[in-house]
Amino acid sequence: MCGIFGVINKKIDKALADKCIDRMAHRGPDGRGLWQEGGTTLGHRRLAILDLSDSGAQPMIYEGSKGENSRYVLSFNGEIFNFLEIREELKKKGYVFRSDSDSEVILAAFIEWKEKCLNKFNGMWAFLIWDRKEERLFAARDRFGVKPLFYTYLNEEKDNGGDGVSLAFGSEMKVITPLMKEIRANRSIVTDPGRIVYYESTGECVIEGIQRFPAGCYAYADKKGLKIERWWNTLDNLISLPPSYEEQVVMFRELFLDACKLRMRSDVTIGTALSGGLDSSATICAMAHLAKEDCDVRMNKDWQHAYVATFPGTTMDESEYAKKVTDHLNINSSFITIDPLKAIDKLDDFIYIFEDVYLTSPIPMMLLYGALREDNTLVTIDGHGADELFGGYTFDFINALKDARGREEKDMVLDAYIGSFPKDGSNISLKNTSKSAVELNFLKRRIKDRLRSTKEGYKRVRAAEDERYKQMDSLNKILYASSHETILPTLLRNYDRYSMASGVEIRMPFMDYRIVTLAMSLGWKSKLHGGYSKSIVRDAMAPFMPKEIAYRRTKIGFNTPIVEWMQGPLKEYFTDITASSDFRECDLIDPEQTAAKVRAVIDDPGATFAMGEIAFSSLYPYLWQKNVLNRL
Repeated sequence: MCGIFGVINKKIDKALADKCIDRMAHRGPDGRGLWQEGGTTLGHRRLAILDLSDSGAQPMIYEGSKGENSRYVLSFNGEIFNFLEIREELKKKGYVFRSDSDSEVILAAFIEWKEKCLNKFNGMWAFLIWDRKEERLFAARDRFGVKPLFYTYLNEEKDNGGDGVSLAFGSEMKVITPLMKEIRANRSIVTDPGRIVYYESTGECVIEGIQRFPAGCYAYADKKGLKIERWWNTLDNLISLPPSYEEQVVMFRELFLDACKLRMRSDVTIGTALSGGLDSSATICAMAHLAKEDCDVRMNKDWQHAYVATFPGTTMDESEYAKKVTDHLNINSSFITIDPLKAIDKLDDFIYIFEDVYLTSPIPMMLLYGALREDNTLVTIDGHGADELFGGYTFDFINALKDARGREEKDMVLDAYIGSFPKDGSNISLKNTSKSAVELNFLKRRIKDRLRSTKEGYKRVRAAEDERYKQMDSLNKILYASSHETILPTLLRNYDRYSMASGVEIRMPFMDYRIVTLAMSLGWKSKLHGGYSKSIVRDAMAPFMPKEIAYRRTKIGFNTPIVEWMQGPLKEYFTDITASSDFRECDLIDPEQTAAKVRAVIDDPGATFAMGEIAFSSLYPYLWQKNVLNRL
């Protein structure tokens, strides 16, 4: 897990290369590397997770046989979790390995299978391989874009004296901006809060001239330019499932346990960011079960570390549920009290590292993963992805009503929906909890959404014309878009930034490609079975968990208690911002409207979470201009 940098067909001096590489020092605090030859530069910042010795350092040149010694150079960010199995396969073909790292396995696999090696990898990655003989770069990104990769054209062929196209690549935008002639905001994204969860799965970025390398794709790049090819499409990989729900539960359980086992391979301490919700609780309980089995030679036995973000006195606090899990496992918890006053002076730096725009403050997440680093827990195995894949959000799974036939099926959906809201009325937009009222509200929203979607082209599902998408049930259509085009790509980006800001690696067993393909192949009734959201996850993992957690219906989620903060400890901070001259002069916002939204939250005792989110996202372009654009 690291940060990568590359330039082809353009000589840059060492000092400039060092500047680019060290802009992502937070991603790799354990080492740095630079390799230059002719017009090619590869750089690396290292977070040492597998093979902590110098043998795992990068950029790495393969020296292992097959007559290809020293031909290929790698700069890699990520983890290949099944590297042991691939290494054994390659050894039988005559390959020799000088390290215990997954990086060297990538190089050998590429030599043996070229781009088809990607199909063998189970993991998360973005990497660059330079072919010194062909003078050609191979770039690739994992199936779902868990690890980031950006690129920019430094010049066109005509601008380079006919010597060809120059390109730069980096794990973050700030890594390649020192090579650019000018840095401008992409106003269409930065100034429109409505697009916040819609651009991450596209090539568009918040900085003009920088493009996002697409997930599930590879490319060859040389003096002629960059040719990107798609190698993974989930719709090409849907699977046949056992007919009975009980068999499906067993299948999911086996896959999930194996996904967790692979992700427990580490040469450093591992832990879990535990919320007390179903997904992170299922993950740490799976780890506890696997640790008893002692079933993998590289499994780290030092896994009993749970980190819980607490928000005392707010509706966002779930620490009591997290404690039920750690008590059940008989392990200690580290409760991290999120105090905004202790972090507000770090917010500018947090936003600079984050680079993008979002709905809420990054403070809680940055502080949580910072606490892991301080405790020397460098890998965390978390539950991200389950909501988007298996129907954890009420606004997603209510759409199963479109396919529900008869009272029994409709009640299955409505029981899951109504049961997901807190009974005390907190954090709730549902005022009338009768089933007839919920159905009526759903029908009204469908009509409004249909009218709105014709005006907002960016909300159209890009997979909508694919026949396999058309054959999905209504809930899976929603979940496919959520997990591949909107919410999940955005959250994967966010958690990469939150954790790597402190040099901490997040591993996500729900993002194992076998789990994703199962989820997208699973009908809606297996996701809402018995009137529970994410029912297959609950029923599969309940034997390893406290029952009150496995079947806890209400959901809060890990978020910022922005209303309580704006009305309480950060009231002066937000008031001062909206009164400042640079806020009033920021051309990425409407200062009067934005200040009014902030003031509405501060002054209204009944302000909702949605109001706080709108106010903060309206303010974010100003914070982004101040801390990202101006600093770059």
